[in-house]
Amino acid sequence: MKHFLLAGAAALALTACTASPPPAAPPSMPGMPSAAAPPSSPPAGNATTNTVAIKDFAFAPAATTVKKGTTVTWTNSDQDPHTVTSTGSGGPLRSPTLQTGQSYQYTFSTPGTFEYLCTIHPFMTATVTVTP
Repeated sequence: MKHFLLAGAAALALTACTASPPPAAPPSMPGMPSAAAPPSSPPAGNATTNTVAIKDFAFAPAATTVKKGTTVTWTNSDQDPHTVTSTGSGGPLRSPTLQTGQSYQYTFSTPGTFEYLCTIHPFMTATVTVTP
């Protein structure tokens, strides 16, 4: 009798611990994205962002597009120092030497395309395109 009661209690305990199936997802309404839809990503090519990472001896993204009045922030994630400097003479970008973790900001007030480089590593080049 003891064995029967223990077996019955064990079966009852197992039954109580058995997980029930998850509830069904609610039906989706026409025109609404499903909950499982992945987030949309920006189009390939020029990125529209106000942040540029300096990593692996490159500016990422290398081509940035922003609206007039936008402040762009460059952050050095490399172990080596870098600069953000306009190519040619008279350009607006003139950062100090940025050590690891340091940032430089510039607010673009004029539409146009601004090319820049790292004066320490001149092979590092990129552009910011400013739209009206």
